[in-house]
Amino acid sequence: MGEHDHDQDDVAEPARPPLGAAQAREMTAGLREAMDDVRRSVAVLAARVRDAHAARVWLPLGHSSWESYCDAEFGISRAQAYRLLDVARSLAAIHGAVAASTETSRTRDTGPAAAAALDYGLSQRALIAVSGRTDDVAELITRRLAALAHSGLHALDEPTVRAVVRQAVRDVRTVPPPPPADPSADPTLAALRTVVDDLAASTYAIGELMLEVAPAYLSDTDAADVLALLCEQIGEPLEHGLAARRYALSGDRRALHGTVL
Repeated sequence: MGEHDHDQDDVAEPARPPLGAAQAREMTAGLREAMDDVRRSVAVLAARVRDAHAARVWLPLGHSSWESYCDAEFGISRAQAYRLLDVARSLAAIHGAVAASTETSRTRDTGPAAAAALDYGLSQRALIAVSGRTDDVAELITRRLAALAHSGLHALDEPTVRAVVRQAVRDVRTVPPPPPADPSADPTLAALRTVVDDLAASTYAIGELMLEVAPAYLSDTDAADVLALLCEQIGEPLEHGLAARRYALSGDRRALHGTVL
């Protein structure tokens, strides 16, 4: 066994004096606080994006569209501009479901700003991943909060609401979209649909892996540079890996058309 077999965590940084438990706990608390700040900023950004898009803010400034406005004013790509809308759409659906199921005053102070800042502990990636299935997320949140309220076992306070929301988003992300409500009576077609559903589910899992390596903020072009080696190692065509990544981001099977499906 050579010295290069050590875990990367041991060699990534120059050697430092060992930390005591109290110092490590303090550093961890600071890191957690920074992560919480990022999540809260995502919520505030989403609310402002939603308001700006609804007001068609680009028109009085002389821009022809939302994407040209984002490019000129903030220097972000078309894909990033629409990902911001995806985040805003997901949070709006979640806020709506929570507001309909709880008393706002029992989760936090009232008012639009307070609702926008409610920290569900959701990453931008998670919100983008469920943006194509906001109805599913909202229905799941509404149903679970109603069940808790009816049981009387839990007060619908902020920690409880946060836990319900996070679990609902996690469940929708990890379960592929359901098959059509009116499946064909033809057994051959039904069997083919099952195969397609299984393929979509496995592709979604691959897409999640691709997102671990090439996060959602990367464009397809930048993601291709990052994923080329991974796809080669696992024997997956690069265009299939990119399609799987788009599917994991959107939950929309149309992302797989022409490649995996």
